[in-house]
Amino acid sequence: MKRIALLALLTLTSALFAQAPATKVDASAPLPKRANARFYELHAANLKRAKQPMGVLFLGDSITEGWSRVPEIWSKYYGEWQPANFGIGGDQTQHVLWRIEDGELDGVKPKVVVLMLGTNNTGTHTAEEIAAADTKIVRLIQKKIPDVKILLLGIFPRGYRMSRTGVSDGWEERMKIIKAVNVELAKLDDGSSIRFLDIGETFLDENGQIPADVMPDQLHPNAKGYEIWAEAMHPLLTEMMQ
Repeated sequence: MKRIALLALLTLTSALFAQAPATKVDASAPLPKRANARFYELHAANLKRAKQPMGVLFLGDSITEGWSRVPEIWSKYYGEWQPANFGIGGDQTQHVLWRIEDGELDGVKPKVVVLMLGTNNTGTHTAEEIAAADTKIVRLIQKKIPDVKILLLGIFPRGYRMSRTGVSDGWEERMKIIKAVNVELAKLDDGSSIRFLDIGETFLDENGQIPADVMPDQLHPNAKGYEIWAEAMHPLLTEMMQ
């Protein structure tokens, strides 16, 4: 009987924990990805790269990290500026804040930082929370690199995607959040040290959809998508680099 009672108690306890809502992570609080070896490996690589000269620094998530898959486009548009890529797949705003506070921007002296971040937060955070976190990152960049110019990109559009559980990831609601975040981020443009650029429409077709030959998974650009990105950003980035 004691054994049956103990099993019943354990079952009830497990059920209660399973039903308890997960604690929401603060989008503006620095947080590493614990138990994620790749995150720490790339962070270590960024710390090493930070000790070398750079003219332009890209900071963001997997969309930014993906430049590594198109080295010919990266070199064509940015090679002359000793570019550095500090994008890490899966990063949310809190992860980038942690990376910055853990030294990724210490001692670096790029002329321009290109920042695009927030799409990974759209499943758990509001537009206000994401915009506040991005704003905090912008101010932290300015604090770490006082003379830097920041090219703040609007979060790119995303389309229909399946979650790991086999259902839609709620892309329509996510797009509403993205659009609202971009409206807030545009307000940070001061015409000089911070410039905002939303190139989202350049990825869309005449029906407002993302073509499969630009973003096959409706989130990450392929080579054609990165060429579109580079072309759309080139005039303003060139102006800021001068």
